[in-house]
Amino acid sequence: MSNRLFQGVIHQMRDAINRTIGVVDETGTIISCSELGRIGEVQSGAVADVFVSGEPEVIDSFTYRTFGSHMHPEYAVFVEGTDELAVHYTDVIAVALNSIKQFYDEKYDRSNFIKNVILDNILPGDIYLKARELRFNNDSTRVVLLIRIPEHNDISIYDVIQNLFPDKTKDFVININETDIALVKEVRTNIEPKDLEKLARSIADSLSTEFYTHALVGIGTTVTGIKDLARSFKEAQVALEVGKVFDTEKPIVSYENLGIARLIYQLPTTLCDMFLREVFKRGSIENLDQETLFTIQRFFENNLNVSETSRKLFVHRNTLVYRLEKIKKLTGLDLREFDDAIVFKVALMVKKYLDSNPVKY
Repeated sequence: MSNRLFQGVIHQMRDAINRTIGVVDETGTIISCSELGRIGEVQSGAVADVFVSGEPEVIDSFTYRTFGSHMHPEYAVFVEGTDELAVHYTDVIAVALNSIKQFYDEKYDRSNFIKNVILDNILPGDIYLKARELRFNNDSTRVVLLIRIPEHNDISIYDVIQNLFPDKTKDFVININETDIALVKEVRTNIEPKDLEKLARSIADSLSTEFYTHALVGIGTTVTGIKDLARSFKEAQVALEVGKVFDTEKPIVSYENLGIARLIYQLPTTLCDMFLREVFKRGSIENLDQETLFTIQRFFENNLNVSETSRKLFVHRNTLVYRLEKIKKLTGLDLREFDDAIVFKVALMVKKYLDSNPVKY
């Protein structure tokens, strides 16, 4: 599409300049030219130096100047001649072509398209039309990772993530807001959840070790097709929010591993209040001190094993039994009984959820 746009401008300038003019890409291939027969020719290897220097270069009686991204120019315009006028022509043509390229990118850029998809800013019926227009592969398997930087810093995290995933044809890095960056990653069809967590951990570790930046990463589920990317993005958001409530120490949270926490997060608060009133006597859960709550946590972590829990807590077995009896007296639930333990565990999670007042998406 860019080639046709460039060729239109070159064609209009041909008569005014009265010299051979054209555009080459990074490989040195002529993609637009006032002499149509030269389109497709590959220039000498010296043209590659033009993209490194960024300054006007004279090669084989032609003057070259790059244009495109400031950090990484993608194209160079060339004008026949080595005189001052040739340099002037390259400046003018480069400005014109760069302007039309920017307009095209804003309207048709793939990253903008993906951003509109994951944020639900495009009608479902238009997704496939736009994807076909951009030659977007709709059969690939992708996943959305949401990278959150909770603390302000002077590092451009967007540029860092972009450099970690430079293949713009498969991976898309999208700025969501001042704290969140979405990575839409193309993955193999049968990728395991543990591999996605390994990928997320490598991102968090890179930001931590190289830039001293703490990052949280939420992982959505893998999806096939562009339309479902919005769902994967929302799942990554939910993973971060649920993780903030229930897994406060984990920097990597996967939607697939949320388990019962995901169900609790989706419950109406009125239903949660009703559940707590039914499970506990009024105010009884508030009567549990920090030591008792810590004991309960360790008891759950050791799979309701009294001996193992007492060993880990460095207390006598009878002391732990006494504490469990005290909990039973206060709440009516015997944590040594599996059914009561489940109810108590869920109730604690529900209370934690209500206390956190999380943001819903």
